[in-house]
Amino acid sequence: MAQTLLTAEDLDRTYMRLAHQFVEPFDDLDTLAIIGMQTRGVDIARRIHDIIKERFSVDLPLGVLDTTFYRDDFRTKMRMPSVQITDIPFDLFGKDLILVDDVLYTGRTVRSAMDALMSFGRPASVRFCCMVDRGHRELPVTADYVGIYVPTHLNEEIRVLTKEQDGREAVLVVTKEEESGT
Repeated sequence: MAQTLLTAEDLDRTYMRLAHQFVEPFDDLDTLAIIGMQTRGVDIARRIHDIIKERFSVDLPLGVLDTTFYRDDFRTKMRMPSVQITDIPFDLFGKDLILVDDVLYTGRTVRSAMDALMSFGRPASVRFCCMVDRGHRELPVTADYVGIYVPTHLNEEIRVLTKEQDGREAVLVVTKEEESGT
């Protein structure tokens, strides 16, 4: 059985907080841009982007990044990878980017995202935002903006649900044994 860590209402408050944290360090928002990582990081990035647009009357550049071909385990997986769209419709040069994903775990996806971004250009800076930091890092990666810190066991999985992908909003923790029925 899944345990709910954040409800839809909790997520709304978290999106609002993150939106404010994104803009606070910048005197000039002209250099700021947001890039969501496929899949749920895109949904989270869009929510934060829309709040910034509504609250601060600033329409920040918004991009979408797929890291499939930049992953260090790309060639070791036996199944066919699910490649999704990358759409960065602006020049990265001189931009202060905020990269957004749903869960920070080992750090490997963030590392691959950094490699992917550098193939598109040289931003002024890159910051990282995740909805959930669950620990268990394998690489020296940390988030600049975090929705919630949740220390987990290795047999647990964090699921960030978005209405676009899952039909509802929530953050759940699921124990793998419970899910498999053992």
